[in-house]
Amino acid sequence: MANQPRLSTTAIISPQYCAPATNPVDLVITKERTLRDSFTVTDTNNNVVFTVKSSLVTIVTSHEHRFLCDASGNPILHLRRSLTATNDSWKAFRGESEEPKDIIFTRKLSSLIQLRTKLHVFLANNSTQACDFTVKANLSQSSWKVYIGNSDNLVAQIKKKSGTMFSREKFMVTVSPNMDYAFIVALIVTFD
Repeated sequence: MANQPRLSTTAIISPQYCAPATNPVDLVITKERTLRDSFTVTDTNNNVVFTVKSSLVTIVTSHEHRFLCDASGNPILHLRRSLTATNDSWKAFRGESEEPKDIIFTRKLSSLIQLRTKLHVFLANNSTQACDFTVKANLSQSSWKVYIGNSDNLVAQIKKKSGTMFSREKFMVTVSPNMDYAFIVALIVTFD
């Protein structure tokens, strides 16, 4: 991500998650597979930055819930998936809320029929049809890139390292300086 234009601070969740530096933020997201998916997000020094806990998925409901928590276990975001025959979307709410007034962003597939996965992200205050962020997948390389809107302005890169029977699945993440890395983590844990 060298030679990228310097962005002003882009706080989606909170300015405290925007590293005011000239260097990108590197994170590792480790996914645990049990009855409930859970994730641990660490920095390059192996310090826990975030954890994500998931609800037990049931066939009775079309909703799945994940909670992004800070290193102390305090809920930052409630991520709720809505899965129907015509829609697969996630909404992010502040804290543990599900109230419409607490929506921060919505993540949707750009279309249901796709050769390459492309996700559109709309911030809560967006009153247009244009997305605020785009996630483009290269599934053959198990990688994703996050761009501002439909531009070429790259703000994050994600590379998945598949787990084996004895190792866990990991996402290696690089977030541009001044970009909200909690927001990028929230997007990544909605990828499955």
